[in-house]
Amino acid sequence: MKYIGIADTTFARYDMGGAAEDELKKTGTGFRIIRRTVPGMKDLPVACKKLIEEEGCEIVMALGMPGPKEKDKMCAHEASTGLIRAQLMTNRHIIEVFVHEDEASSPRELAELADGRTREHAVNAYNLIFRPEELSRQAGTGQRQGFADAGPVVRKK
Repeated sequence: MKYIGIADTTFARYDMGGAAEDELKKTGTGFRIIRRTVPGMKDLPVACKKLIEEEGCEIVMALGMPGPKEKDKMCAHEASTGLIRAQLMTNRHIIEVFVHEDEASSPRELAELADGRTREHAVNAYNLIFRPEELSRQAGTGQRQGFADAGPVVRKK
């Protein structure tokens, strides 16, 4: 049995952890989900590291929603740096799924973006463990989680 970790925050304005759990359950079998919720984004790196080292997670999704202020963006950057360090320290993938509040123009659009991006990355997390060939098949196709895919560019010969 493999374990997939989900670390989310109470600071987020959308239940990204719930969306991740729901999508993972639809995606496949052969794993158990372990979810931990922390207050804010800067708490995510240690939560993810603990999910890997103490709970035995093969992969973890780090879910956060930075606010629109400059301080929020700085906190998101610090959290992201911590998540990269945790990946390198544990030799495990931590899929960072951040949805910045200023990416959307309305609460409805923000909820749709958070839901879509989270669900698409939940499939990515599953694929990294169980179907890595699916990610290889998508290489160079301009995938954009939460938005319309950009599509590939073609080199003229």
